[in-house]
Amino acid sequence: MTGLTLLIANKAYSSWSLRPWLALKQAGLPFREILVPLRQPDTAARIRAHSPSGRVPCLMDGERVIWDSLAICEYIAELAPAAGLWPEDAHARAVARSVSAEMHSGFASLRTTMTMDLKRERPGEGLTPETAADIARIQTLWADARARFGQGGPFLFGRFTIADAMFAPVVGRFATYGVEVQPGTRAYMDAVLALPAFQDWIAAAREEPWVLDL
Repeated sequence: MTGLTLLIANKAYSSWSLRPWLALKQAGLPFREILVPLRQPDTAARIRAHSPSGRVPCLMDGERVIWDSLAICEYIAELAPAAGLWPEDAHARAVARSVSAEMHSGFASLRTTMTMDLKRERPGEGLTPETAADIARIQTLWADARARFGQGGPFLFGRFTIADAMFAPVVGRFATYGVEVQPGTRAYMDAVLALPAFQDWIAAAREEPWVLDL
C-alpha cells in the first residue's frame, strides 16, 4: 500500500486529478503525489514520463500503472474493500456506477463554460442555456440518489462513495460560479465541501503559485 503514487496536475484546476485523490484519502490509503503544473514548457514530457495516455491522473502501484479517473477509483475500491467506496446493495451499487459513468462521459457544456477554478470566485459566469440544462440534470440526479439511497448519511448513497468523488469537482464548480441551487442540492454540497480531505485540497489549491486563465 505504501508504494502508491498518484500523478496529478494543479489542484486549483484539475478536476480529474481531484477525483481519485479524494477516493484515496477517503479510503485511508497512504500514497505519494507527483504534481505536474499545467501549461509549462515541460508539462507534456513530465506527464508522459509516467502516464501512458499522456494525461493526468495516473496511479502507479509498483509495476502497475492505472490511468483514467474512474478506472483508478475502481482500483482503489478493490485495494480497500472495507472503505465501502461502492454501496453494498446491488441496486444502489448499479445506480452509483451509472451516475459515476454519466459524470465521466457527460456534461460537456458545464465543463466548458464553468471550468474548475478553486482560486477565484466567479459568480454569474458561464451560465449558457446548455450549461443550465446540465445543472438541472445534475440536481435531478443528486436528488434521486439521495431520495432512494441516501438515508444512511449526507452523501449520494448515504456514506461517501466513488459517486461523490466523481461529483466533487462539480460541487466546487457550483460554489465557484455561485450557481443557484435547490435546498437539497445545497445540503449535499455542504457535506462534500466539509470533508477534511476536500478542505485540504482547496487550501493547497489556493496556495499554488500558478494562476491560469481557463
